Amino acid sequence: MASDLERNSICLETIKNQCSEVTRALLERGNLKPGQVIVLGCSTSEVRGKSIGSSGSNQIAQAILDGIREALDGTGVSLAVQCCEHLNRCLVLERHVAERYNLTEVTVRPVPNAGGAAAATAMDVFDDPVVVESIQAHAGIDIGDTFIGMHLKPVVVPVRLPIDRIGHAHLTVARSRPKLIGGRRAVYE
Repeated sequence: MASDLERNSICLETIKNQCSEVTRALLERGNLKPGQVIVLGCSTSEVRGKSIGSSGSNQIAQAILDGIREALDGTGVSLAVQCCEHLNRCLVLERHVAERYNLTEVTVRPVPNAGGAAAATAMDVFDDPVVVESIQAHAGIDIGDTFIGMHLKPVVVPVRLPIDRIGHAHLTVARSRPKLIGGRRAVYE
């Protein structure tokens, strides 16, 4: 009998490879440096072609995280995974990242129905995961229109890639840049 993923033409290997490709492109186009952070917002329901929050998948979350983490390996860039609105979009990240940015840990354990499959999976696969309320990340990947803007540094700049979907979900990728200040006499480069 075919699984739900097979019936919906969702190939986990394709999802992993796309997420790896997207992350590599963001690293390059966003000019990300060691010590910086990418925030991931992800609706595995949307990847499956369902409404956000209705049909999460740990298998899809694992494929997405595997692809992103594979691309980040050795770069020194860290990943923060945004929870769903039921946990006020708090984030799962490695303890050393929270400590580097002096982020306050909160007490909650994301699960698929309260936090989302991606955040719940991050809790299982990260080495020393903690949950924090907010961050100002340097770049972001939003799979399924989860709205990650609240966790990005100003000024957010969209990054256009040839891939605009992961599975059935709309993909948005962004980087940030320092604010331009001054007037007509200011020199920026």
